[in-house]
Amino acid sequence: MYDLYYWPTPNGHKITMFLEEAKLPYKLIGVNIGTGEQFKPDFLKIAPNNRMPAIVDHAPSDGKKAISVFESGAILLYLAGKTGKFLPKDLRGQVETLEWLMWQMGGLGPMAGQNHHFAHYAPEKIPYAIARYVKETSRLYGVLNKRLADRAFIVGRQYTIADMAAYPWILAERQGQDMQDFPHLARWHAAIKARPATVRAYARAKEINPTPPPAMTDAQKKVLFGQDKSVIK
Repeated sequence: MYDLYYWPTPNGHKITMFLEEAKLPYKLIGVNIGTGEQFKPDFLKIAPNNRMPAIVDHAPSDGKKAISVFESGAILLYLAGKTGKFLPKDLRGQVETLEWLMWQMGGLGPMAGQNHHFAHYAPEKIPYAIARYVKETSRLYGVLNKRLADRAFIVGRQYTIADMAAYPWILAERQGQDMQDFPHLARWHAAIKARPATVRAYARAKEINPTPPPAMTDAQKKVLFGQDKSVIK
């Protein structure tokens, strides 16, 4: 059994996608990032960066006490390594999977996140910042679209953790993108969206946040975007 500390964000969806695909038993534990639950001491014991998701594995492969893992990329690697699923067996396939996982962690996620911030949450609209991140998101979409031109999934025919990491961050309309400009990316995205495990993963979000508000409140923005070193205790 795994405990998954979760909120329905792109990084949270990555982990439910893996757990549902692998048919692993898990318990969802909501971490409401809009009200500051990510700063609670008990959560910080397993996620010292004040961010979800994080997991606790109560039956690690070494047979010792429960182990916790934070950072979505690290969680995907941990689960793939333990289960032997969604990570190629051959060396070159593994390298490609890790390359594209790191591409998402270091590029697509952070750039799209800044896109969201300046386009949707910033208290003032800064045209340069919006254009900067919308264009960079477009470039990254183009990179992935090119990669998918001759393959079903990011690492060829096999569905891997690289796909699970990237998929939740493709939010075209929200990110100022037109999917018609990226036909290979659109085909890949539609195929993953239709997977039964993806459907189940996104449905579980409603267990934690059944009626999300139509817009983020000023109080929530202060919690999410107004923190400094004082929250690290």
